[in-house]
Amino acid sequence: MITTDILIIGGGIVGLSIARELNCRHPDIKITLLEKEAALGCHASGRNSGVLHAGFYYTPDSLKARFTVEGNRLLTEYCLKHNLAINRCGKIVVAKDEKEIEGIFELKRRGDKNGVDLEIIDEKQLVELEPNARTCNKALYSPRTSVVNPREIVEHIAHSLKGKVSFIFNEKVIKRDDASTVKTDTLKIKFKHLINSAGLYADKVAHQFGIGHKYTLIPFKGLYMEYKDYNLVQRHIYPVPNLGNPFLGVHFTKTVDGKVKVGPTAIPAFWRENYQGISNFKLREFLEIFFSEAKLFCTNAFNFRSLTLEEIKKYNRKYFIQQASYLVKKIDINKFGNYLNPGIRAQLLDKEKMCLVMDFVVEQGENSTHILNAVSPAFTSAFSFSKFIVDEVEKTMTHRNKM
Repeated sequence: MITTDILIIGGGIVGLSIARELNCRHPDIKITLLEKEAALGCHASGRNSGVLHAGFYYTPDSLKARFTVEGNRLLTEYCLKHNLAINRCGKIVVAKDEKEIEGIFELKRRGDKNGVDLEIIDEKQLVELEPNARTCNKALYSPRTSVVNPREIVEHIAHSLKGKVSFIFNEKVIKRDDASTVKTDTLKIKFKHLINSAGLYADKVAHQFGIGHKYTLIPFKGLYMEYKDYNLVQRHIYPVPNLGNPFLGVHFTKTVDGKVKVGPTAIPAFWRENYQGISNFKLREFLEIFFSEAKLFCTNAFNFRSLTLEEIKKYNRKYFIQQASYLVKKIDINKFGNYLNPGIRAQLLDKEKMCLVMDFVVEQGENSTHILNAVSPAFTSAFSFSKFIVDEVEKTMTHRNKM
């Protein structure tokens, strides 16, 4: 039996940021972080694009808008303070045709309400900022968008918590034993408060606490392709997105070391860690997810059928490259390389409304907090989001006189 004040499930950027915030505020309490893998950040956090979003995609009443702007600032300051890699290259959003220009203005309106530094530019100004970018009449320039090395940040936060937080690896929650105890593969862990930041399995953990039964997670596979000419673009270049779905379309991303990658896809996956081939295959998961996706496909809820068919086409290399070519004036198809390390994006499905949930979702139990939807841009928002989570935990524990 292990006893702790706070048990955090999940060693991604969100779990680590919560541990960091808790330790900063309450250095005397015992914090234990449980990770089912042998290392931290093995899934969404370590496979993240590393883009620090500025916060202009999101409606002002959303948690995303609330946390992204501050999260960008806090994570940028963290990188600069600790000499971590950051490429402050900025981002350009371009319009493919006249119909997409209104999308440029809508993003500007949202950004203004969210307090984001943005500028609408014409084609002449675009040439000065990014000569190879192609747009129709207008584009949107975001100077605050940057990119970091996700693994470097995860490892740096973890190192800063050594001796302050207890890390347990290679152990996953098997079941809730009683109101304040969980069983893992080989341990029993007794806690005063549990924080569930289990990413792809957050819904499964929450269900054991009687929380979030109307939700399930649907996995989407994201694939980037390398481009072998560093000089193709100097900034991130994105298309105007369809604001009705949570994905931003195929785009060009600069990395911290100046490389260029193109993507991602957002192809429905068939099990939660469906990275390559049949690795991590779980039959029960496959059946559950396949049933949910088949139902969404047949009913075409939130246009899922069209979204799926469009994304599946991106498995075709020629089509994928064609989508990228709309964003730039010149490109050499022979310089497209291999697909890079795939990632899985966990997207929460509301089973009652049959729609994808577009914002963060956090629900409270009697002595537990469950982050059911740590949706993109969770990496950018991690430091600001963790403050919100710790505020909620403090309210709960103060009410119960346990902190």
